[in-house]
Amino acid sequence: MTERKIVIPGEMIVKGEDYLPGEGTEKRGDEVVALRYGLAEEVKKLVKVIPLSGVYQPRRGNIIIGKVERITFNGWLIDIGAHDCAFLSLTEVPRYVNKDGLEELMDLGHMVVAKIWNMNKRGIDLSIKSRGLGKIDEGIIIEVNPNKVPRVIGKEGSMINLIKDETKCNITVGQNGLIWIQGDKVENELYAKKAILFVTEKSFMDGLTEELKKWFKENKNE
Repeated sequence: MTERKIVIPGEMIVKGEDYLPGEGTEKRGDEVVALRYGLAEEVKKLVKVIPLSGVYQPRRGNIIIGKVERITFNGWLIDIGAHDCAFLSLTEVPRYVNKDGLEELMDLGHMVVAKIWNMNKRGIDLSIKSRGLGKIDEGIIIEVNPNKVPRVIGKEGSMINLIKDETKCNITVGQNGLIWIQGDKVENELYAKKAILFVTEKSFMDGLTEELKKWFKENKNE
């Protein structure tokens, strides 16, 4: 495989004993076959299918962007676009917060960047102890299909770094499909938004980074 291609469930992606099945694929004899609709990709003989539609599936270690849905006596329930709300405990906040004044740090409707640090039968546990995490106070937030997040980020961050450089914006991509854009000017933020939406609309395309570079050249003076 030299390029990404769209596949459907049951379709053979590659043939050969040395290929390994990754996410969204399985091995049948010497063939690697797709288990879902999406974009087939092969890296160092590992073959996977990046889904192009579907709901967010939380994973430990994911950086997400969520909305405060409820305040409890010891933390916040956060809507992260999954089947269940996630919980941010007071113990996972990097500074002292008065238990009687949780809304002073984050109130209902506030948006937050957090990390999934644990998942168990009780639910999803969040943390904002690391750098770059916490309440969102400025900028804009847009929503894309969670399964298109890998395309927005690109290989080793190539796509999102190109967008950051061209728009002069700080961009935080949540694995759940919410993206926080922060720039010096609203115009820059909207420019970044347009670039991200261009990527999601063309997510099926091979050579997308080059297409985005062309798009930036054509739209630079707008």
